[in-house]
Amino acid sequence: MYKIAVLITCHNRKEKTLSCLNALFNSSSPKQIVSKVFLVDDGSTDGTSEAVSNKFPEVNLIKGNGKLFWNQGMRLAWQHASKLESFDFYLWLNDDTNILEDTIQELLTCYEEALKKTNRPTLIIGACKVSHENNKFSYGGRTDTGPVIPNGKIQNCKYINGNVVLVPQPIFNALGNLSEAYTHTIGDFDYGLRAENAGYECYTTKTYVAICAPNSNIAGWSNPAISLKQRWLLLHSPKGLNIKEYNMFRKKFWGWQWIFFAIRVYARVLLPKLYSKLLKI
Repeated sequence: MYKIAVLITCHNRKEKTLSCLNALFNSSSPKQIVSKVFLVDDGSTDGTSEAVSNKFPEVNLIKGNGKLFWNQGMRLAWQHASKLESFDFYLWLNDDTNILEDTIQELLTCYEEALKKTNRPTLIIGACKVSHENNKFSYGGRTDTGPVIPNGKIQNCKYINGNVVLVPQPIFNALGNLSEAYTHTIGDFDYGLRAENAGYECYTTKTYVAICAPNSNIAGWSNPAISLKQRWLLLHSPKGLNIKEYNMFRKKFWGWQWIFFAIRVYARVLLPKLYSKLLKI
């Protein structure tokens, strides 16, 4: 018997949140699985909490203060779940991500295969595609050369997107929660690299396990279509790059080389068209 805590955070995306939960509760779960859902509603004003309570009363609803964003919201969900009882696994799930019918079984199968291969607990990263019709990769595991495309086998990855991630209890015991140093983004990448530095491995699922449309290919803070003022604001915004936290992250894992990453970022903000041209040369 496995016990899984599903961790989700949301803010003013009622329809997406309900769709995510609907896909989760409609997915097939092996008989040996007992799951509980922990959802942080970070100050939504669109009726998300009420709608969730009405349609999914079994969800453990946790109220945020409206300033948590993704990383801090997921931290709060994880804190509540881990204090309530002991779980075998924690499943990160983005509220804009819809898992497929057999996702839970696929995650566990990949975990058991990775466990036999490494003889150690591993993180399992769910590969997401653009839509039911479009099998193009959107989120999941990545290496220094790009995304890890599912090929029917478990594959190593270095960087992880937090859309669908299965974390076994032993890794949580060793690493703890997501880092409190990050507000919105970067926390998932940080956790994957922390796991790797602690001697654990990250593997992607053998197949696509969820649907999640990707964000724009051009980050707002480097988009030449918007003004320099807007780009500068997004560079410092929690929902943009959040440059202070980005630099801290780079310094933590790349040491003094963080300076080169920072220079590249500022070049993209100040001279986005020239930067793009230079890349194509």
